[in-house]
Amino acid sequence: MNHFFAFLARMKFIQRWGLMRNTQPENIQEHSLQTAVIAHGLAIIGNRHYNRSYNPERVMALGVFHEVSEIITGDLPSPIKHRDPALHTAYSRLEEAARKRVYGMLPADLQPDYHDLLFANDTPEHLALVKAADKLCAYLKCLEEQKGGNSEFDLARQVLEEDIKSIELPEVQHFIEHFTPSFLLTLDELNR
Repeated sequence: MNHFFAFLARMKFIQRWGLMRNTQPENIQEHSLQTAVIAHGLAIIGNRHYNRSYNPERVMALGVFHEVSEIITGDLPSPIKHRDPALHTAYSRLEEAARKRVYGMLPADLQPDYHDLLFANDTPEHLALVKAADKLCAYLKCLEEQKGGNSEFDLARQVLEEDIKSIELPEVQHFIEHFTPSFLLTLDELNR
């Protein structure tokens, strides 16, 4: 019996933003889909507007699996994870062990097809897009929470805005300028 896909299905039970009051809870399955969709979009924007040669489908697949270790570890909030370098290093080792455990749930004949996705073995350019998409998703979550009247996300939004401004990928700034404002609209405004 192989537990890989059953474990992946449990992503829906791992909540994000656990230390903050949320008006709309978010789990890592939802987050992974949004990250994959935005990473795919960033790759296409890069290819169309900035003379890149990304593989959008590959970037999307990397986004789907980017939080796979959290099936085992749960979601550790970024302010805790990044506060202390020693803790960050230890947590990175824990995430690696979790990825190995999930990978080991695959039958041997399927492992080669999943190895690079689960261990993020790819070009630095593709990995940078997934990381940028992950940041953008966190930022969009802050916008949505603020739009719902939740000031709990004010500081997180400010920190993420600065982080995103420092990303030296024009496709990210393109996304911020052309797509992010729509996330502040109501459904009626989006339908106009």
